[in-house]
Amino acid sequence: MAQTNKKQNKQKQSLTPAQRAERVRAAQERERRAKEKAEAAARTKKIFTIVICVILVLALGIPTMALTVLSL
Repeated sequence: MAQTNKKQNKQKQSLTPAQRAERVRAAQERERRAKEKAEAAARTKKIFTIVICVILVLALGIPTMALTVLSL
């Protein structure tokens, strides 16, 4: 039993160059996807902030202009 585990561990540790290349490729792909996801989140946050600012400007500006026009 102990020797079987040792053989399995040794097989896991010794990777062929093709397997190493595949793991490197997979890691790069995960990194690229994570970067794209972070960029998309940042873009969404910026858009949300701009929309909220526009809503606040309109919510404060329209009543102010209405009071200005009606007070004349």
